[in-house]
Amino acid sequence: MNSFGDNQKQAVMQQVRQEAAMTNARQLIEKVNEHCFEKCVPKPGSSLSSGETQCFTSCMEKYMAAWNTVSRQYIQRFQAEQAKGAAGGMM
Repeated sequence: MNSFGDNQKQAVMQQVRQEAAMTNARQLIEKVNEHCFEKCVPKPGSSLSSGETQCFTSCMEKYMAAWNTVSRQYIQRFQAEQAKGAAGGMM
């Protein structure tokens, strides 16, 4: 019974991780669209000019690089805090 409970717990944790990843991806897309589209496409039309496309691509790449940097730092800090908590709990 205990291993079944552990399996259920792992499945729920995996589902929560997947949902969090989807939420983060959705937020990233929304923010890119919000910031980059507004910055690069002042007068939307039926298509993007080459300058608008280049601006949008550059903005998107920069925004995603910044997002990745922040995410890595957050994960490192979170892991460090968990390690501190685990070490403190062992004493």
